[in-house]
Amino acid sequence: MGLKEKLQTDLTDAIRARDEVKSGTIRMLLAAITNEEVAGKAAKVLVDAEIITVLSREAKKRREAVEAYTQAKRDDLANKEKAEAAVIALYLPEQLSEADIKKLITEAITETNASGPAGMGLVMKVLQPKIAGKADGGLVSALVKAALAQ
Repeated sequence: MGLKEKLQTDLTDAIRARDEVKSGTIRMLLAAITNEEVAGKAAKVLVDAEIITVLSREAKKRREAVEAYTQAKRDDLANKEKAEAAVIALYLPEQLSEADIKKLITEAITETNASGPAGMGLVMKVLQPKIAGKADGGLVSALVKAALAQ
């Protein structure tokens, strides 16, 4: 069963269980996937890797919203976003630890013989397939910059 089918099955289960947070979040995820499928010149069906990219983007939106609502002292809205983020996390691959990311960065730097800020693109190009959906891009970028600056 693909990721999209799992989402649709879980949506049905959440509606039956009257779980409004989960059903609302899954509906939003399915809408984002559908929007991605029909975007562009021709409609296409997303594979699981592309769906994970969409889910990662939605998770990032939730993290940013939690931060914004917390700064605005709107804990009610921040808690709603946290609940949605928790549901999205159920469908994302397990996130890599910072130590694992640093190990992958070291391997990528060795593989590309990159040095200095100019090597950033080469390292990120090698890393991207390995970390897709498993780590926050901003964190990875910062760690790569730090590693290349040494």
